[in-house]
Amino acid sequence: MGSWATLGPALLSLAGVALGAGGSLFGQYMVSRASTRQLEVQESAAHRAELKHVILKFLSIAAQVEKVAFRRQPSGETATHPVLDQLVDDLWLAQAEIDLAARSEPLRGATYRYAARLAEAARGETADASALRAPQVQFMDAAYDDLWPGQRRSVGQAPPVP
Repeated sequence: MGSWATLGPALLSLAGVALGAGGSLFGQYMVSRASTRQLEVQESAAHRAELKHVILKFLSIAAQVEKVAFRRQPSGETATHPVLDQLVDDLWLAQAEIDLAARSEPLRGATYRYAARLAEAARGETADASALRAPQVQFMDAAYDDLWPGQRRSVGQAPPVP
């Protein structure tokens, strides 16, 4: 074997190459991990934006259905109301969009229950708008939970009365 003077530099070179390769692999791993996390954040934000869009569309149509349904004059007739019929059709399509976009079953169920109550109101089966409040609140709570999973919804508290 050779002396340390000839073998030492070769071993140190080899150790440097091994450390360089290890550092390079570790760096690539960290970049890959950061890229994956960034992609997950972007996908989550895109999904949240899409879901928010379909929720707002559903709420817009729901408000129109409620407005037209409770503005009608009560009559014993079962005559159809073409505008209301179209709004109910649009409502069910918006419900289906939420059904496709939602991550959670609670949102799907709450949307269906709220839409069903609105359809009942449109058919004249519900005469009191207050019957819609519980399904509406359940829908809003489920929508919040689906948009921001794991985050608690802050509940406003009334200021203390002096």
